[in-house]
Amino acid sequence: MKKILSIFLILALLASSLVMFSACGDKDGDENELKPIAMSEIKVGFIFLHDENSTYDKNFMDAANEAKKALGLRDDQVIMKTNIEEGQGCKTAADELVKAGCNVIFADSFGHEDFMIEAATEYKNVQFCHATGTKAHTAKLANFHNAFASIYEGRYLAGIVAGLKLNEMIANGDFTAAEAKMGYVGAMPYAEVKSGLTSFYLGAKSVCPTVTMEVKYTNSWYDFAKEQEFANALIDNGCKLISQHADSMGAPNACEAKGVPNVAYNGSTVGDCPTTALISSRINWAPYMEYMIKQVVEGKAIVTDYTGTLADGSVQLTALNTAAAAAGTQAKLDEVTAKLKSGEIKVFNTATFTVKGQPLTSYMADVNTDANWEGDTEVIKDGYFHESEYRSAPYFDLDIDGITTLQ
Repeated sequence: MKKILSIFLILALLASSLVMFSACGDKDGDENELKPIAMSEIKVGFIFLHDENSTYDKNFMDAANEAKKALGLRDDQVIMKTNIEEGQGCKTAADELVKAGCNVIFADSFGHEDFMIEAATEYKNVQFCHATGTKAHTAKLANFHNAFASIYEGRYLAGIVAGLKLNEMIANGDFTAAEAKMGYVGAMPYAEVKSGLTSFYLGAKSVCPTVTMEVKYTNSWYDFAKEQEFANALIDNGCKLISQHADSMGAPNACEAKGVPNVAYNGSTVGDCPTTALISSRINWAPYMEYMIKQVVEGKAIVTDYTGTLADGSVQLTALNTAAAAAGTQAKLDEVTAKLKSGEIKVFNTATFTVKGQPLTSYMADVNTDANWEGDTEVIKDGYFHESEYRSAPYFDLDIDGITTLQ
């Protein structure tokens, strides 16, 4: 009898162990496991570097609200955190959003990336999406994703608007073709900014061959006073038109005060600058935000690197200010837009620019973003620089002829 009881006890212990093992296995399997969730139950968190006073962040906030409306989300399903620093504050914000029940969290600034990766490593069952980042394809976390868009296409089109305006002013006798110089207020000397300013310049050059451009970097994404100061300095240095990759109204306001044409970024400035604002290019983040939310709802994976395009509506131009733009500009924009969408025009066609006087036939770009910033991927093929094809974030970091950095 004792022997029988002992056997039953052993069997019971074995069964218990199997149950415990099975439970542990299920728990491990649940990490990163994608399960559908009702649209009415999903909760989305957003982390913004600044607030609506920043044209950059307002563009993201508008997209988040557009996606919210399109998907029929309630106010309590969307949490927005503003003025979150590119530091430990981002991780703290992510912690709070996870505790609030968010299933997917999106951050909008380059410097947020490492803290989003830290959060993604800790919270395996929450999806983390990051705009402008470079590390998702090497971090290899199933729940961390990068997103960007081929905004260089929009910058190129905006450059055409600028070049046509220069041509008009030359024809009017305002200055000579040799004096056709633009100024550009850049935030940081990063690939994202260099890719944008170069594509803007190439667009202008495609219609105004004599154009040159001077660039001043503020070394800040948002600094109204410095952006205004640098725009004024560029104007005083002979620049006939100003553009920017910076987040305040500093440069557009300086242009309006001095009657200098301006091409802005992220949103229309016509309301504040009716006589000088020409057009703005912007990334429309609503398609990506809708995509990431729908993927989570349907229990499907979000792509590691998402690149929106001109063709899918992720790259847009604001309405042309016909009161300030040159005659015939819209027709030219329509023509070139169609050719960009079809692939007939490549923004970084190597036949259209040189570097230190030489054509560019090969370039190893730093796509994998190692600590030493060493090139690892050949990006010149078929006669053009393949921007944003090997990861979503830009990696064009060359200084081409015709563009001068002033500091």
